[in-house]
Amino acid sequence: MQFTSESVEALVEQFTKLPTIGRKTAQRLAAFVLKMPREEVVELAKALVAVKDRVRHCAVCFNVSDDDLCPICRSTRRDHRVICVVEEPNDVLALERTNEYYGVYHVLGGVISPLDGVGPDDLRIRELVARVHPDFRAMTASGEAVREPAPPFGDEEAPAIREVILAMNPNVEGDTTAYYLSQLLKPFDVRVTRIARGLPIGGDLEYADEATLSRALEGRVTL
Repeated sequence: MQFTSESVEALVEQFTKLPTIGRKTAQRLAAFVLKMPREEVVELAKALVAVKDRVRHCAVCFNVSDDDLCPICRSTRRDHRVICVVEEPNDVLALERTNEYYGVYHVLGGVISPLDGVGPDDLRIRELVARVHPDFRAMTASGEAVREPAPPFGDEEAPAIREVILAMNPNVEGDTTAYYLSQLLKPFDVRVTRIARGLPIGGDLEYADEATLSRALEGRVTL
């Protein structure tokens, strides 16, 4: 069933383009917008436009930012010798919520997925290698030099990287990407680790699948 207003119906159609938003949810959102004060709707519209006009990718880690460098890369309190490699900007938010990580990040922009036509050249892998080994000069197929990330503190020399943490999702694509990166970084004098996988907090052995239990056993620690 459609709204009798073409304007509201157009809003519903736009909402349905968002992920996980079906038509019924879109209709409820449109009805909520109708009840909102005009000032709040204007602010919402401004925020949507600002996201497209102002947000860019950090020149160092490629996380979303309003400036050339994101706050994490600008921070002098972070350990710039440790890089946590993630798939998307949302993964940075998830790790930051733990308040347990004090290094910096590198956002690949996805994972290697041949079935989807995504290969290493489609991700920010060359830029990662350039951060790990500053003397590295990656070349594209056309022979043009890849843009290397700018130092986080102006003209200061970037600190030597001592560890790269691979924080890919535990699936086939994530495993493939993690393996590729580990082999690519092996020649460099840097420690390459991957976040542990296994039973979640509050989990029950009885209901865990074989793959999860296998990973938990592989990742056991000494007490």
